[in-house]
Amino acid sequence: MKLKFVAVIVLGSVMNTASLAYAASNTAAVAGTETIGISIEESKIAALGWSAEKRILHKAVYNDDNKKIGVIEDIIVSPEKSVSYAVIGVGGFLGMDRHSVLIPFNHLRTKGNKLLLPGATKSALKALPEFKYAHQ
Repeated sequence: MKLKFVAVIVLGSVMNTASLAYAASNTAAVAGTETIGISIEESKIAALGWSAEKRILHKAVYNDDNKKIGVIEDIIVSPEKSVSYAVIGVGGFLGMDRHSVLIPFNHLRTKGNKLLLPGATKSALKALPEFKYAHQ
């Protein structure tokens, strides 16, 4: 049996015990309420994943020949809650003349602590259309 916890905020009135019991036992969705957080099982799975800040963002991307071809500038999360794309900055110096491209995240691989984009070259990435955010 899965328990559902409902947080109820009442402004300017007192809620009696019967009302609280009803709110806690009611399984229908209540407008303006939402379950917050994740289960312990989901938390354990998430802990095994990659930290974007520690393992992905601003890290170099290498090709099969172990040559640096770019840097992860950002990751894009789709509305369906999956990490969909990596924004890779190619070339440039101190961010000037950098060409940013969008690569499906599942094309990236790891080898030790390195991020790899198999089959890629710096010139091939520069030939891709430049990625620009819709809203900045």
